[in-house]
Amino acid sequence: MSRSRKQNHGARPPSQRQLRAGELVRHALVEIIAREEFRDPALQGVAITIGEVRSSPDLRHANVFCSALGKSGKTEMEEIAEALNRAASFLRGRLGREIEMKFTPQLHFIPDLSYDEAADMSEVFRRAEVARDLDPEDE
Repeated sequence: MSRSRKQNHGARPPSQRQLRAGELVRHALVEIIAREEFRDPALQGVAITIGEVRSSPDLRHANVFCSALGKSGKTEMEEIAEALNRAASFLRGRLGREIEMKFTPQLHFIPDLSYDEAADMSEVFRRAEVARDLDPEDE
């Protein structure tokens, strides 16, 4: 199973330091990706969103959950994440100039499928047989 945004129940929750670092990296990456022109065909003309950045406890690694507006499907999202991983060293260099941290984290891009999962759940809730079961007025 691929990595997901769900928390591992045995792991500690992220510290305030990790959360702050993740948000700092996320904001900087959003700006960098918005203004850069990529040569990779998988990234050209694609509006990329960064939903979340999770930093390791030592802040040297960051898992970046990314998605693309207008794109759907697991394979398309995986292709975009792979392309961003190919550009990770370039993005890390730009990130190092944008943020003030002791270390610029290694970036690991992961497709964020949570938006697709939410849309699928919403579709299930709209089905007549499910809506009927959820309606409290029938009781």
